[in-house]
Amino acid sequence: MGSERVEMRKRQMQVHEEAAASVLQARHRMGNTPTNASNACCFCWCCCCSCSCLTVRSEDETIQRSPFEHRTEGTTNCEESPKPTLDDARSWSMSFEKVMKSAAGRGCFRQFLRTEFSEENMMFWLACEELKKETNKTVVEEKVRQIYEDFISILSPKEVSLDSRVREVINRNMLEPTSHTFEDAQQQIYTLMQRDSYPRYINSTAYTDLLKSLEEPPPEP
Repeated sequence: MGSERVEMRKRQMQVHEEAAASVLQARHRMGNTPTNASNACCFCWCCCCSCSCLTVRSEDETIQRSPFEHRTEGTTNCEESPKPTLDDARSWSMSFEKVMKSAAGRGCFRQFLRTEFSEENMMFWLACEELKKETNKTVVEEKVRQIYEDFISILSPKEVSLDSRVREVINRNMLEPTSHTFEDAQQQIYTLMQRDSYPRYINSTAYTDLLKSLEEPPPEP
């Protein structure tokens, strides 16, 4: 098992190195190659290397990243999301699609994912939804870079689980970033949540307790 994990990590590193090369090539074609591009790892979007520039973030960069991270995380639990009606909450057991189409459903399901240490799946999906609404090319490129660093890079603590085929698609898409760069990855994570986490949520005490709380009559004034 140890050797298999080592080989898997090597393959992942190779994929990310290819992504870095793709981004640098794209920037070179657009005339945006940094003057000190010989230190390429400092300018790649995938953060595939371990140089010190990736471990020390300037205060300015932290300030710039914070607004996007706050938007990506959005609602963090059931209490902070719109309160669902009883009929709405009951409908979630019918299909995963009904959960994801409901703001309250996404909030409650995300809280459940947090207890399973897989909240990053919902965060990534929401970030992709936000990206698809963007039309400004400059903003799109920045969001694509940020999503890659936050959810695709193997150095990120919020890395989502994607197979090699999808990662290769992302690498190709990074040559010309668009609002649909992560479309295949988003669909794969959606399917993962649908098949893996959703059935457990519907059978969880969290969902049962939610239904009970909505069934109880409001306290008399």
